[in-house]
Amino acid sequence: MSEPRRQSRSSVRSGVPSVGGAKRGHARVGVVDVGSNSVRLVVYEALSRSPAYFFNEKVLCGLGADLASTGRLSVEGRARALLALRRFAALARSMDIDVLDGVATAAVREASDGQEFVEEVERETGLRLRVATGEDEARLASQGVLMGWPDADGLVADLGGASLELSRVGLGQVGRGVTLPLGPLRLMGLEGGASAQDALIDASLASVRGMLGAPGGRIYLVGGSWRALAKLHMTRIGYPIQVLHEFELPAEEMLALAEEVAAMTPEALLKEMTSSRDRIAVTPMGARVLAGLIRAAQPARVAVSAFGLREGVLYEHLPEALRQQDPLLSAARHMERRLSRFPGFGAELAAFVWPLFPNASLARRRLIEAACVLNDVAWNAHPDYRDQAVFESVYRANLSGIGHAERAWIGAALRYRYKSGGGGRPAAPALALLSESEQAEARLLGRTIRLGAMLSGSAPGVLPQCSLSVDADALTLRLRGGAAALAGEMVQKRLTSVADTVGRPPRLVIEDAAAEAIG
Repeated sequence: MSEPRRQSRSSVRSGVPSVGGAKRGHARVGVVDVGSNSVRLVVYEALSRSPAYFFNEKVLCGLGADLASTGRLSVEGRARALLALRRFAALARSMDIDVLDGVATAAVREASDGQEFVEEVERETGLRLRVATGEDEARLASQGVLMGWPDADGLVADLGGASLELSRVGLGQVGRGVTLPLGPLRLMGLEGGASAQDALIDASLASVRGMLGAPGGRIYLVGGSWRALAKLHMTRIGYPIQVLHEFELPAEEMLALAEEVAAMTPEALLKEMTSSRDRIAVTPMGARVLAGLIRAAQPARVAVSAFGLREGVLYEHLPEALRQQDPLLSAARHMERRLSRFPGFGAELAAFVWPLFPNASLARRRLIEAACVLNDVAWNAHPDYRDQAVFESVYRANLSGIGHAERAWIGAALRYRYKSGGGGRPAAPALALLSESEQAEARLLGRTIRLGAMLSGSAPGVLPQCSLSVDADALTLRLRGGAAALAGEMVQKRLTSVADTVGRPPRLVIEDAAAEAIG
């Protein structure tokens, strides 16, 4: 895989404070995405491995609606886009944005009046748009997938209004990208109806057969039309975690859905979908393209990425050190800094619980660490509902680098952190994603976190004087130094709960006293 190339940065020509990052201690980054169907401004809170969305606004303009028939941008779409971009430029000036990067994609790239539009935008708003090539667009979308899915391995497919971009990812690298004229707006404007549309889809995909990969791989889907399809499927099957990012399903299931939706009218879809009318109008054609792609590539699995081109642009601005961070742990630490009583306690808690998980895989250890870091983010919720609040904080959080079953596992563990019995709603449906052994492991972690939090009051500096060990005879908690004074009835109660979970009697040892308080 080739190393991603850095692109030149665009910015608002005037009105963007240059001192914002210095005042806040980090850089706030905005991305303007001028697509064939929509125009969007996304502002990220900081340069971070796990993007936190400070602001997000989309306007469905349909710039590329007339591209197939006239070769020019839609007159109405152009007017709507310019109005939206005026607003975005004004917002950017008021938000203390350090960097604003504007990117225009297929419709502007291919329209005969595309350059004229770019010049008009700069003249009217101050926004400088770089017009991405098809290869650039594919690369940016794939970088976005890697932003949220570092171990992604397979084919990235990004469906915009006017084009489909394909590229391969693996080992953290992006391969060569291609662009195909298969966007829904373009296909809907094609003369000849469904037969002409299918012929173009099949011929275009056949022309890039070599990069589709061997059968049995994975396709990562990027684009609003395909996210809408995934959301529809989630709703139909009652899927327990309503988070699109990293939602996966067998390819044959997605193919059946795509073929069904491709044959439906927008009016019929309105009865099932909550998306806007503009989005629903292009969804059947997006489904037709997806069906053709699945038949051509023959993947085993299809996965949905909420990250795409905009996150790929953000990725370009990241220093290499940030690119190498784990996005899950980066997001967890960010939440800890914002929401916990004592930021930094999570690292001490993780060191405290490790002895009970000596055989945990590296993949499981990062989940354990993330759960420890997130353990206190719901401290200010009502005491009767903290268990639910902490579960929801993971269940719905803007986390990446984590699958749905892993999300459910962390959520379950944190629910046990507040209640010894961690079932009930909203956890129960999500627990269906976990095996009995995984649930038992989450229960042990949650009860151990509960012990560590109670013992220390969640204050840093205490747990390094405490240690857990388990052997054939007992689960032992040792208190040293100043921690000896923390032994009490509630600590014993929490210790007993953990001991019951591992099937050992509890043992509390106060080393300074050289005696066992409880044996």
